[in-house]
Amino acid sequence: MTDTELIEALQRADAVEFGEFELSHGGTSDYYVDKYRFETDPDCLSLIADAFATRLDDETLAGVALGGVPLVAVTSVETDSPYVIARKQKKEYGTGNRIEGELAEGESVVVIEDIATTGQSALDAVTALQEAGAHVERVLVVVDREEGACETLAEADVELDALVTASELLADE
Repeated sequence: MTDTELIEALQRADAVEFGEFELSHGGTSDYYVDKYRFETDPDCLSLIADAFATRLDDETLAGVALGGVPLVAVTSVETDSPYVIARKQKKEYGTGNRIEGELAEGESVVVIEDIATTGQSALDAVTALQEAGAHVERVLVVVDREEGACETLAEADVELDALVTASELLADE
């Protein structure tokens, strides 16, 4: 799979919209990458899982709730790798876990996320995983909006690895 194939699949799924949008971090943008459009499209999911698989070794996968969960699940099936889910906050019922799934002390983990803007949600997941004993050096995302996530994660000694950047995704629009 090439970057072009993934970009074309994202466009076919109408995952990019133009207008004025408020983003989760409070800023605004003249375009929006709708993760639910590509996360509910089987063609996109298959291409994403395949692309993620080529960038992984023997790490355990971690999906950031909610957007990273479908991505980590299909990638887990594609690579036959176990995964955990990093919640945004500790749940207030049941086990009260912030990390769901089996995670051993010192385990090497790659965080899987849908879209990186500022990188804060990915960094929060990295921190939660590290507090649970994991070793995290990399966050793998579908789209890097190129709005500071790379720098935010680099300050924590974590690499951002994106399948496509906003520049690439918007080049033909």
